[in-house]
Amino acid sequence: MVRTTPTCLELLMVNAPPVIRTQSLTKRFDRHLAVNEVDLEIQGGEVYGLIGPNGAGKTSLIRMLAAAEPPTKGEIYLNGDRLHHAQHNPTIKQRIGYLPDDFPVYDDLTVWDYLDYFARLYKLRGRDRTQRLYEILELVQLHTKSKSKVATLSRGMKQRLSLARTIIHSPLILFLDEPVSGLDPIARMQFRTIIQALQQAGMTILISSHVLSDLAELCTTIGVMELGCLVESASLEALYRRLGRPQIVIKTLGDRSDLIAILRDRPHIIGWELKPDSQTLQIEFDGNPEQSTQLLKTLITEGVPVAEFSPQQETLENIFLKLGHQQVS
Repeated sequence: MVRTTPTCLELLMVNAPPVIRTQSLTKRFDRHLAVNEVDLEIQGGEVYGLIGPNGAGKTSLIRMLAAAEPPTKGEIYLNGDRLHHAQHNPTIKQRIGYLPDDFPVYDDLTVWDYLDYFARLYKLRGRDRTQRLYEILELVQLHTKSKSKVATLSRGMKQRLSLARTIIHSPLILFLDEPVSGLDPIARMQFRTIIQALQQAGMTILISSHVLSDLAELCTTIGVMELGCLVESASLEALYRRLGRPQIVIKTLGDRSDLIAILRDRPHIIGWELKPDSQTLQIEFDGNPEQSTQLLKTLITEGVPVAEFSPQQETLENIFLKLGHQQVS
């Protein structure tokens, strides 16, 4: 069944104030302007993907939001409360979790003792602490490793353990800086599953990554940084609608030249890319689903032996490149 009306929760999210908000947030290191007058708003329950080239200011922005770095100027509001950088902000810090890209782990401890140490720092006590450790180990899929030394874990396991440490106190807001850097595809998939579970539980998540395919699966909203400026902040759906072009992968069992001859005369074909094998094309198509279906019917009627006809969404990588060209022009 297709739902056409918003839920009560979605209506509340639209009318609710943002959980993360900045005003003119700026960070300067000597003569280097790392973050330049950033105005950012992130609604509750979103997974916000922060992308941009190295040196764009993503890490500096995240460190300021996580109260790990004071801004040169500007204001930060988290869950409606202003972050005062001259103070300790214990209430705000209790609500946030921050996983930097180089967080160390203590190799000599067991997985359980490592998490127990941080749980005690957050003042979790007695049965509540024990219960939370069991829950978090189950969530990050390390419950079978509780007695193992951290040194024996794989890189992906250590990264999941670091995430467990970051959320041991049940924060409302989570900041993740390049959390899947260096992980293999299986480890990245496991990490994505955990992030999706946290979002479903209502956590607001800001994540930076160069692995745009992961962000395309995870994020509701994307922010693009260039030279310290937030040059784009929009929902993923809006970006695809504004910049994305539908694509169709077509594979024929016959001569590809016959397929190309037919495509040259068809409407809504913007262009195509020849794939390395001799029988596959990826075409850019600006028609609707009905027109895509009509194209397939035409190919079959013309006797083209179609082995594959697969409409696809343009990748986030291509969207990002288009945004870059827009900024240059």
